[in-house]
Amino acid sequence: MNLSDLSINTDLARKILTGFIKSELNRVGFTRAVVGLSGGIDSALSCVLAAEAIGKENVLAVRMPYKASSQDSLDHAQLVIEKFGVQSLTIPITEMADPLIALDPEMSKTRKGNIMARCRMIVLYDQSESFGGLVIGTGNKTEILLGYSTIYGDAASAINPIGDLYKTQVRQLSRALGIPEEIVDKAPSADLWANQTDEDELGFTYEDVDKLFYLLIDQRYRLEECVDAGFDQNFVRSVMRLVQRNQFKRMMPPIAKVSNRTIGYDFLYLRDWGT
Repeated sequence: MNLSDLSINTDLARKILTGFIKSELNRVGFTRAVVGLSGGIDSALSCVLAAEAIGKENVLAVRMPYKASSQDSLDHAQLVIEKFGVQSLTIPITEMADPLIALDPEMSKTRKGNIMARCRMIVLYDQSESFGGLVIGTGNKTEILLGYSTIYGDAASAINPIGDLYKTQVRQLSRALGIPEEIVDKAPSADLWANQTDEDELGFTYEDVDKLFYLLIDQRYRLEECVDAGFDQNFVRSVMRLVQRNQFKRMMPPIAKVSNRTIGYDFLYLRDWGT
């Protein structure tokens, strides 16, 4: 298959997603939003969509560098801030993260990255209270399916406008919204350590896995059908294992049932119930 199967109507997607942001904020009594702006394409797109939905003056973009963060990340985030006119803050997280990291000299890069991601979410939810805006999610559909995120870190948000867009679709919409080419074209990275890239860590490209996900998720193909469509069987199996293993990240924590009406089982209401 080719990427044309993943093409979207960017005008329609723009209308749906800006409408989603505005209506979801309004239904819970908010008119402002807070976005962690990393310098990458996903957070840039969420930020720009929010600015279009509720006005640039109502969006706070927060840059949260760690000492190992690249200057490019800061500069690219600043490009978005200046081009789209949102409010902004820069709050370094080094002094938050380092005391915990220092407790274990043998700490892995993954643990360090998780600490950084959760420190950043502490900052965002603190700014949510200070600014009076909900935290906007920046995780795309590919990352969510793969579990390529830190639970209660970058995976946390109040609402997520881009969570049903694959990475390749994020690029399409970002180009349509005028996000700077430097951001759209660069290698995706969580910027957790020097020269880190998403695709090196994952072991495959977003383009390849998005094509597979289109068949597995959207078209409901079985493994055998994906192989018949031209995908390597080991690749399909490894991706399916990631999706299955990381299902817990896509769910609210299960609650043990001991009463007649348990939250999430019998006590079920729409999120705007009572407003």
